[in-house]
Amino acid sequence: MTTHVLILCTHNSARSVLSEGMLNHWAQKLGRDVRAHSAGSAPSGRLNPFALEALTNAGVDVAGYRSKSWDEFTGPEAPPLSIVITVCDSAAAETCPVFFSGGEQQPVKVHWGYPDPSNAEGGEEGKRRAFELTRQAIAYRMLQLLALPLERLRGAELAAALQAIARS
Repeated sequence: MTTHVLILCTHNSARSVLSEGMLNHWAQKLGRDVRAHSAGSAPSGRLNPFALEALTNAGVDVAGYRSKSWDEFTGPEAPPLSIVITVCDSAAAETCPVFFSGGEQQPVKVHWGYPDPSNAEGGEEGKRRAFELTRQAIAYRMLQLLALPLERLRGAELAAALQAIARS
């Protein structure tokens, strides 16, 4: 059974998109039955070009990526979510979305904050570097997630494993 992971950030234009791309990329490469999705509580309607560039440079196919609302993941046609990850930087006082899903099986929720690379200084090169470093940091955690025995972990045990990754 596919493990569906929803990655949230407010605007769904950079960090959540990097996360979706890296998790799907590594899941496919490693043969894991995991599918990442990303969304935002207030989607911008556009993807940050530096995020797309960082993913493309890492060999990720970004065809079909778009900025979307988390509302797409609350209806009856939505995939059954196992994990919801927020990636906003709470240390920077960003407002991170809080996701409530309907249905019987509530997903495990965890916060993995990253500073917004869109705010990097140094012009285009500074932003490009910040997006690449953010992509690398996200990829590291996604590989840790994929190393978990997701087919066996549920509830508090899964939450504890995801929290341990957050601290790494």
